[in-house]
Order: sequence, then structure tokens, then C-alpha cells
Amino acid sequence: MTTQTLSNPADTKLPEGFRLPMSDDNEAEEFFVNIGPQHPSTHGVLRVVVRLNGETVVEVVPHLGYIHRSIEKMAENQTYIQNIHLSDRLDYLSAFSNNLCLCMAVEKALDIGVPERGEYIRVMISELQRLQSHLLWWGVLGMDMGGFSTFFYGFRERELINDIFEELCGARLTVNYFRPGGSSADVPDTFIPRVKHVISAVRHVLDEYNNLLNKNIIFLERTKGIGILSKEMALSYGCTGGVLRGSGVSYDIRKNDPYSIYEQFDFDVPLGSTGDSYDRCQVRMEEMEQSLRILEQAVARFPGGPHRSQPKQNYKLPKGSYYSHVETPRGLLGVYIVSDGDTKPYRLKYRSPNFSNLSVLNELAAGHKVADLITIMSTLDLVIPDIDR
Repeated sequence: MTTQTLSNPADTKLPEGFRLPMSDDNEAEEFFVNIGPQHPSTHGVLRVVVRLNGETVVEVVPHLGYIHRSIEKMAENQTYIQNIHLSDRLDYLSAFSNNLCLCMAVEKALDIGVPERGEYIRVMISELQRLQSHLLWWGVLGMDMGGFSTFFYGFRERELINDIFEELCGARLTVNYFRPGGSSADVPDTFIPRVKHVISAVRHVLDEYNNLLNKNIIFLERTKGIGILSKEMALSYGCTGGVLRGSGVSYDIRKNDPYSIYEQFDFDVPLGSTGDSYDRCQVRMEEMEQSLRILEQAVARFPGGPHRSQPKQNYKLPKGSYYSHVETPRGLLGVYIVSDGDTKPYRLKYRSPNFSNLSVLNELAAGHKVADLITIMSTLDLVIPDIDR
């Protein structure tokens, strides 16, 4: 962390994007603090330049590009199957959802169906990933606010889910499993017993998590009334996922535009009321319970049969444009493909949930303290590689 003191703002070159307010108070002294870029071990490589008046945030400007890999341009030189592995490098905590979104666009273009067992596998894996992502978010949230113990608690149950992922595809983070028509392989015999164990283990500790952090008086004082995001502002910035639902807007693609077989499952869409940091936290805590409900229903009626309807091949999409979207752990991810009839896309564009959610940061943080800025960023649940694509 470095600081830049502006003793004479008129003689100082300001970082791009900053505006100095007009003021009659000649004694006021503002300065800049660079927060990040940090090592990509938590939220990712993000630099936030903060203009401060004492400890009060005046303006926040995120600076991106530190982990840019040109994935959308690389996609033009990869087949559709090869592109699946690039998609899990976007939001690495939503890798399965990213894979699924791309596969659904290919399936729509080629009118490929998915067998019932394949659809159940997709829903179960996606909800396991939602749990895994929210567990990491909760652990890092506490750590960002000074409570390091939550990191260990959250990762304790998260490892059970990672073990399932590793058995399915050999990876624990940048996982890659879905294919057009289903998945790359069928689930092993240990899959259902392991999922049942995860359901039991996570449900058992959700109350423990709430008592440890979410009901803590310090946590409540640092989240309630902090970083309020109104419905109107959330919609105008294109926020989705828990950030949008925390502001009381009931929009979840699994409900509003169901894909796969989500319409066959009974689950609720948790909502906040005031749109503050506390509401965003509680929405995600309740979302974990809803994921457990979906998993319980899927386990109870998990079907037999084939896991995939299509053999391995290089797919050629008809000329035209195709779009699909899914509800990732952080919100709406969309993929737009333009095909010229080749085995590689002519153009591929991702609609990232994290970009829109990050863009509202200045609106939420201005007027709060520096410590509140860290809390607000954590409740947005950002994963920066999803932005630097």
C-alpha cells in the first residue's frame, strides 16, 4: 500500500478518472491510497485507487488489466471443445457454470439434446459449485474484516466438495467437465454418497457459521447500513446475482428463465430489503440452504441411463449468432457466439457478472471509511479474472 499526498492539487498530475471537487476550504487536504494489486489468492489482482479525506472515502477508481489474458480473442483460434477449457479460466469459482453456458450455446445452435441423467448431473454439479464458491466467499469475508478463523472453517467443508470435483475431472479449481450433449464422463459410483455427505455436513454447520460471524455484534455494526445499493441503482448498473437480490430485486435466471431442468426443482430466491452489506451477506447464506434443497431433490430421484447424447467431435456451428446465459454463483454470465460455419467461432463474447458488480463500487463506498470499503468490496464477492478476460 502506497500513499500520495496532494499538498497542492493544482500542481499534481491526477490519476486518470479522478475529479477534484470545488471547495472553499483551503485547509482541506486530500490524498490517494493505492490498494493492491495483491497476489491472486483471494479476490484476484485488482488495484483500487482511493481518494481520501482523512479516513473518509471521497472517490474510488478500480484499475483493471493486471491479469488480462485475451481469452475472447484466443477463442477465435480454438475449436468449440477447446474453448470450454478457456471458459473455466474466467471466474475460477464458477468454472462449471462457465463450461455449461458455452455448451448450451453450442447445443442451441446444433439443436443437441441432453439425456435426463446428463441434466441431473449438470444441475447437481452447478449447485455443488455454488456451495463451494459461497463457502470460500464467507471464509474470505471474515478474513477481510479481521476474523481469520472463518477462513479455516469455510475451507473445511469446501474441501469435501473439491474432493468430488477432483474425482470427476482431476482438478479442484479450474475444473472442466461439461460437453455438448452432457458431460465428458459419467459420474462414479461414489458420487451420490459423497453428495449426501456434503448435504449433511454443510447443513450441520450453517448455524455454526452464522453464530461465529453473521450474528457477531462487530460484524453487524460493520455491515448494517454500510454500502446501501438501491434497487434503481442496482438495475441501472446491470448488477446481478446476490448483489442484485440483496437490494430486493427478485431475479434469478434459474427461476426467471429456467435452463437445463431447474424448473423441476422446488427452491426459493432469497432477497434482501435495504440493499446494504448485511443483506448481501444474508442472501448468500440463504442461497446455500437453497442449493442444499436442490441437491436433496436431485439425489432422491437421480436417474440412470446415458450421461451424454453426442459422441466426441469437432462441432461446426451453422452461420449465425447464438446466445445463452446461466446463473453463476456471482450472477448472470452470458456467452454470445458469432459463427461463420467453421469449427472455430468467428467471434465470442462473454457477459461478465463481476464487471457490472464492480462498477457500482464507487457509488457504495463514497462517504464511508476505508475499513468500510474493504467490507463493501468483500460483500460484492468479486473474482477479478472474470473481468480481465
